[in-house]
Amino acid sequence: MTEIAQTGRAAVLSLVKREGPAAADALAARLGLTTMAVRQHLQGLAEEGLVEQAEAERKAARGRPARLWRTTAAGDRRFADAHAGLTVDLIRQMRQAFGEAGLDRLLGLRTAEQIALYGAEVDVRAPLRERLQALAAIREREGYMAELREDEAGFLLLEHHCPVCAAAQICTGLCREELALFGAVLGDDVKVERTAHLLAGAGRCAYRITPIAASPLS
Repeated sequence: MTEIAQTGRAAVLSLVKREGPAAADALAARLGLTTMAVRQHLQGLAEEGLVEQAEAERKAARGRPARLWRTTAAGDRRFADAHAGLTVDLIRQMRQAFGEAGLDRLLGLRTAEQIALYGAEVDVRAPLRERLQALAAIREREGYMAELREDEAGFLLLEHHCPVCAAAQICTGLCREELALFGAVLGDDVKVERTAHLLAGAGRCAYRITPIAASPLS
């Protein structure tokens, strides 16, 4: 379901999760609603403990600070958590049974399987933009709220949600393997760098993708 197709508080919460910290007027423009309606939804979501005001404020056109909103931990839990409790328990048990080295080997096997699955949809011979669009589509389907953006420096892959965040908090190898996965799937002619990290307190995970050698962008 697209953001425009959604209505009411659910749509506002979803967009705050994806775009936050964001101001009410920017959210209203994206959703095709009035700013007043979005403010009312934000107030209701705040009363439920699902959103909160961010520390930073955006300078409005008339010089008046605009409130920026972001999801709270409770708001984040409204999105897919990939059976967080079970996953965390299994990781702890695997670490106890096999040790850190054994857990790393299991993660490596998982990554190899993901590379094969992703590789069926991402053509490493395609132009970089097409590869990234395919990768973003896979990650969106898996619940990462993925988005591809392009700026003057190249490409940014954004993941506004992490459905395995609870597991990654106790097993940082998952994040390490994610970088390895992206690098393997996109090809050896690109460099993948994580520039923002949810586990480090950022609002999203962000990856800068740049060509190492001459590689068509379109």
